[in-house]
Amino acid sequence: MTSPSDTTAPGATGTGPFRGFASDNHAGVHPEVLIALTNANEGHQPAYGDDEHTERLREVMRRHFGEQAQTYPVFNGTGANVVGLQAMSERWSSVLCTESSHINVDECGAAEKVAGLKLVPIPTPDGKLTPELVDRYAWGWGDPHHAQPRIVSITQNTELGTVYTPEEVTAIAACAHERGMLLHMDGARLSNAAAALDVPPRAFTTDAGVDVLTYGGTKNGAMAGEAVVVLNPGAVHGMEFLRKMGMQLASKMRFVSAQLLALLDGDLWLRNAAHANAMAQHLAAAVRAVPGVRITQPVEANAVFAIIPRDVAGRLRERYAFSTWDERTGEVRWMCSFDTTEEDVAAFAAFLAEQMSA
Repeated sequence: MTSPSDTTAPGATGTGPFRGFASDNHAGVHPEVLIALTNANEGHQPAYGDDEHTERLREVMRRHFGEQAQTYPVFNGTGANVVGLQAMSERWSSVLCTESSHINVDECGAAEKVAGLKLVPIPTPDGKLTPELVDRYAWGWGDPHHAQPRIVSITQNTELGTVYTPEEVTAIAACAHERGMLLHMDGARLSNAAAALDVPPRAFTTDAGVDVLTYGGTKNGAMAGEAVVVLNPGAVHGMEFLRKMGMQLASKMRFVSAQLLALLDGDLWLRNAAHANAMAQHLAAAVRAVPGVRITQPVEANAVFAIIPRDVAGRLRERYAFSTWDERTGEVRWMCSFDTTEEDVAAFAAFLAEQMSA
């Protein structure tokens, strides 16, 4: 599998704004988030998380994830994953994850280099781990020659656009806990999963047995803001120190917290995610009708995976940005965002049909 970097450059010509399907990171900042940032800019506030916005965010996170939830805002998703995993582990620990997981493919070895962890990547056809896979790859306890299995890390929704049900997460958590392991969830697109499942986020996190969560705001309409949410305080140690040591402690934290508050204090997080998911369904229906296009994964959140001829992909990139997922097969990934429109989808599908027929 080839990593679909979110920094893939568009092939669009010209200097004006372009629309694309490369990543939900390519979308701008939601206007309500910008307003929240402007409001947070008034006056002075204490630094390093002692401000009123961060305190309010902690309250809102407890409302979403339970009274035990402890929230640590950070700059970005890679930092959140590294700090969270490091706080759950020892230097000799290993982390079971899918082969396609972000921590394995797209974080430049940060979990291994910075946190000193051993990643155990597991091949999966749909981006999901199962208790059976955990059983197969978790072994070697007590053997000083073997990194000690400590953490199972899953992504919700997955890098292949599939969504874990609450029952699936519960089964993985039970399997991990029975073996003395912990469950980490990379929730970069957690909002899309909640919208797809039509359940509150705690249904497949806190209530399902997740110990530590990376909560993603950037792909949901924030400018830059994620958080480590500790759902099981007994699963971590040294969070405050590791966040600082990992260069993830913001001095003007109110501006990170204000963005997450704008999303989570009301229903903006859900509106944005539900719209992105709906546009992906619309896109899937439109491209599925184009002869020669084969959709390769269930469209469960805001991603569409498909195989198209390489020459067609090249011509499409003259107008639209998108990522190649697998260079060997020609599989591509089309992502929808909170600001994707039906007009965007219709224009793309029409251009795809034109190029396929050519």
